[in-house]
Amino acid sequence: MAEHRLIKALVTEDIGVIELHRPDRLNALNRQMVAEIREQAEAFDQDETIRIIVLKGAGRSFAAGADIGEMMTETPLSMEIADPFADWDRLRQIKKPLIASVHGFVLGGGFELALHCDLIIAAETTEFGFPEIKLGVMPGAGGTQLLTHVMGRRKALEWLLLGTSMTAQEAHHFGIVNRTVADEMLEEETMRFAQALAKQPPLSVRFIKEAVHRVENIEDGLLLERKNFYLLFNSADQTEGMQAFLDKRPPSFKGE
Repeated sequence: MAEHRLIKALVTEDIGVIELHRPDRLNALNRQMVAEIREQAEAFDQDETIRIIVLKGAGRSFAAGADIGEMMTETPLSMEIADPFADWDRLRQIKKPLIASVHGFVLGGGFELALHCDLIIAAETTEFGFPEIKLGVMPGAGGTQLLTHVMGRRKALEWLLLGTSMTAQEAHHFGIVNRTVADEMLEEETMRFAQALAKQPPLSVRFIKEAVHRVENIEDGLLLERKNFYLLFNSADQTEGMQAFLDKRPPSFKGE
């Protein structure tokens, strides 16, 4: 039996659109979905008729985080063997511009996915955040590094350590979001923006993107983040934090 796909892909003229399609789970990211996003993004990247790639979410949110149920029983060794971040690494190699069109919740892994994109357009009521610390873990798909590069060390630490959410307006203020639009105008404004970029000379666009990202040499930081993320899955606090999330109760952390 064929595996049920968790994304939808469509093409509008020279714009490739990837829609996260797990609306019953607020598009919570599991490994299958991330692999499908990466696979489709690479296919669009290789398609000479596509100029721009847009990521968006079906239903009430872009992506409300990672699938905690899938992660609950992981260990450092199981993740080292599975290498769950290989697809994220390949997303960073996409040469064409990636635009995240976000609404609702953009949390945890969903926030990391948006930050992997080159540009972000947000509905005015969007909520951003990294709540991982409340689960006894930390961002592991680039969140600590990508957020710091965008908003600076002190403010990034504040958001990461408190695990609180920020509004679309705050995200725009700190340079995380390129522009905010009325919720009902999100799709129209995203496509208008994508169409404007699609009219630019493709080679210039590609080389500008490459030059800008070369400034952000974050590979060493990503390796350290990944190591520490794995290590936290050896802690009692990780087990307690994720179980409390699934039980819908406040966690009790012991620092062990």
